[in-house]
Amino acid sequence: MRKRSRLATILGQAALVLLSLVYATPFAWLVTTSLQPDAERSAVPPAFIPAPAAAAEAVQEATGLHLAYAPTAAHYENGLTRVPVLLFFRNTTLVAAMSVIGTILSSSLAAYGFSILRWRGRDAVFFVMLATMMLPGQVTMIPVFLIWRQFGLVDTFAPLVAPAFLGAPFFIFLFRQFFLTIPKDLIEAARMDGAGELRIWARIVMPLSTPAIATVGLFSFLGAWNDFLGPLIYLADQSRYTLSLGLAMFRTQYGSEYGQMMAVAALMTVPVVILFFFAQKTFIQGIKTSGMKM
Repeated sequence: MRKRSRLATILGQAALVLLSLVYATPFAWLVTTSLQPDAERSAVPPAFIPAPAAAAEAVQEATGLHLAYAPTAAHYENGLTRVPVLLFFRNTTLVAAMSVIGTILSSSLAAYGFSILRWRGRDAVFFVMLATMMLPGQVTMIPVFLIWRQFGLVDTFAPLVAPAFLGAPFFIFLFRQFFLTIPKDLIEAARMDGAGELRIWARIVMPLSTPAIATVGLFSFLGAWNDFLGPLIYLADQSRYTLSLGLAMFRTQYGSEYGQMMAVAALMTVPVVILFFFAQKTFIQGIKTSGMKM
């Protein structure tokens, strides 16, 4: 039995490694193309391993195959100068940071009301809220745009940031599921000591909900960082473009410059990769514990 379980573990690990390689290949191709000199892309077969010039020549002499190439930073330098990537990066960071803050505050407060507080019709209202997730955003796109235009807030960051402060059903659900795992004795003890509901939420519930906060924060950050449709609809001034719009503009103007286009795309993915690696453990813990109760 031990041999079978060990063999199953090894096979499972091997399958996960192969699957991770499949998903990592496009990103590796992206980074390789961004570092590859233009002349290398036309080589047959193409080289995919970046190495110093001397090492690349040594590998070719030893194997007779063109496996490595001397990387260059020219694509990053040209990509940063042809379009204001740093300005787009600042705009995207601002929108993503405000979206994360608004989502965590509003969704956690709503989830507190659905999980900790007792009131008539609570579960019915909760299921009605979940039902709104079945309504596609494309259905409400035009009416919402007309509302923002009536307020005179088109071509500002308000339509991209303000909805985050109104709560999101999926994130409210995640917070609610996690709040249900918090011992009720802590809540009752705080109430007996005279703490109000907002104080209980801020001093007891939220400090114990770090995994859920990390999960919701990461999801909301990814949604705001990669959002293309929202900025495309509401932003017209190039000085307010986000990275997704800037990358589309770069592709339109310099679509044949594959190395520079991949360099700009690689810069766009770096913060997401770094954030995931730092929050990976907490994020996975939040996903595991957010679905324990219903």
